[in-house]
Amino acid sequence: MNDLELTALVKKVSQEYFGKPFIHQAYFNSRLKTTGGRFHLRDKNIDINPKIYRDFGRAELIGVIKHELCHYHLYNDGLPAQHKDRTFKILLQQVGGSRFSPIKSTVHRKNYHIYECNNCHHIYRRVKKINARKYVCGKCHGKLKYIKDITISS
Repeated sequence: MNDLELTALVKKVSQEYFGKPFIHQAYFNSRLKTTGGRFHLRDKNIDINPKIYRDFGRAELIGVIKHELCHYHLYNDGLPAQHKDRTFKILLQQVGGSRFSPIKSTVHRKNYHIYECNNCHHIYRRVKKINARKYVCGKCHGKLKYIKDITISS
């Protein structure tokens, strides 16, 4: 699907579910990472994340289009169009649009350096590596010993 086909689909969905024309353009924007789409207030165009169509299919794409069209039509009618507004929530529920993007944010991995005190065996987990000869335990002032590196997914 290209941008022209996307614009045609948005116009069709707008007429079918909202009864109003969509007279601007819709584009695929691969710079969108975790959001499904974006409505631009300045030029009133809509950006859609291509991952929605590629990974989740046409039905989910139409749900995201309905969501963005809710912003579009409410803004053009001079009504509140933010996610928190009651008018937006009611219209979104009436047309059956997606409330949240199906794209999950990427998994963050964090590396830690593990140190242990030679005297009291207290474990220290550090993001930055330290010079174990220069620093001592904060509890007993014993020498620190480097143990290993670990990676934690959050």
